[in-house]
Amino acid sequence: MKIRDKLGISKKMQETATRFMQIILVSIAALGVWIGSFKVFINAFISFLITFLPSLLRKRYKITIDAGLALWITSAVFFHSIGAVNLFGQNLYTSIPWWDHFTHALSASVIAAAGYSVLRALDEHYEQLYFPKKLYFVFIIIFIVAFGVIWEVLEFGIAGLADLAGGEPILTQYSLEDTMKDLMFNTAGALIVAVFGEAYLNNTVELLKQKIEELDGSEK
Repeated sequence: MKIRDKLGISKKMQETATRFMQIILVSIAALGVWIGSFKVFINAFISFLITFLPSLLRKRYKITIDAGLALWITSAVFFHSIGAVNLFGQNLYTSIPWWDHFTHALSASVIAAAGYSVLRALDEHYEQLYFPKKLYFVFIIIFIVAFGVIWEVLEFGIAGLADLAGGEPILTQYSLEDTMKDLMFNTAGALIVAVFGEAYLNNTVELLKQKIEELDGSEK
């Protein structure tokens, strides 16, 4: 039994929470326009678009994402966006020391789940591809560390360009220590998926396998 079942969190409750977060994201984007903050607007707008990824997968590729996973994805971008909103000269990233690390761990867990699901679906579908299950753990960690490094380089580049242009950076790096902590919390998010991925992502893996089988069948 999954944790949400033990807590009595129904599918309807999860879908309602997702819709609520989407409404808040639209409100934050509108606030960004109102106060003239491109950073707040673009973060909320892109986050809002990402929340429709489960719907896109369902409508275009016939891959139905569980309501809990949809909420998971939405939560990752939601907490990032509300953290960027400045109130009285402060935002959650600057006023709460652990907020940045929390959002990194949450986002990393979503990306790790995607990587795990794709790898496992490919591994179980193709006989010529053999990836020992014991190495899934290692793969997830390496995958997230590599992704995290690329993301930090991207943050550094965007912040540098914004500084040269004299504009407000969309993404911000606070210090080398902060970057190292981000990578550590990315790894923590990956560890959660490595431990609980098999129990919580079975349905997603099966749907991906079915899609791969359909694609293979259409090419023959």
